[in-house]
Amino acid sequence: MSAFESGRLDGDIPGDIPEELVTVLATGRDVRVERIVSHGHTSAPDFWYDQEEHEFVLVSAGRARVAFESGEVMELGPGDYVNIPAHFRHRVDWTDPDTDTVWLAVFYR
Repeated sequence: MSAFESGRLDGDIPGDIPEELVTVLATGRDVRVERIVSHGHTSAPDFWYDQEEHEFVLVSAGRARVAFESGEVMELGPGDYVNIPAHFRHRVDWTDPDTDTVWLAVFYR
């Protein structure tokens, strides 16, 4: 048995994901690391994330658009990231319907 875990962000993704696929990769006292896979998934039109913790998000594959209540919109592709402060309301406005969008999300206090 190894003392560490390893894997691939693009590994073990089912062919059909009716809902976003969220996998917790690591947790600590004030941090949680998740892999999120979207395939055309978006937030509901009137829904805003309003989270207690900060969120650092990196897109490793695919494309996405994140909208902020402030009116800003960010287009994200492979290698693009955004660091979202706690309680900065945002939503997933669009993800590529033709390919998996793979996000690495780090939630921290």
